[in-house]
Amino acid sequence: MTLTLSKTLDSYFAAQNAHDVEAMVACFSPDARVRDESRDYSGRDEIREWKRETVTKYGISIEPLSRSEEGETLTIVGRVTGDFPGSPANLTYEFGLGQDGLIKTLNIH
Repeated sequence: MTLTLSKTLDSYFAAQNAHDVEAMVACFSPDARVRDESRDYSGRDEIREWKRETVTKYGISIEPLSRSEEGETLTIVGRVTGDFPGSPANLTYEFGLGQDGLIKTLNIH
């Protein structure tokens, strides 16, 4: 199934699947916040280091499976495949997008 996503989220998932850290970081606003694996990352520099670490450690790719919206949160469930126990696994990505369309918040669980 192909989901219709915003240009930013299409770019984010394409960059993730290409393991292109700089293209992923470009999808985030300068003051974005991320929560993943019980850790918080703030701003593009921390997000860049988080993405470098996860690309190296897990080499994941993501296939978006479903989307829903509630208030200002866009939730994507994606099949994540990579070098981790239990792969593939479905993870939930909760995005908050800014007025400019860039990612302001991302919570992964």
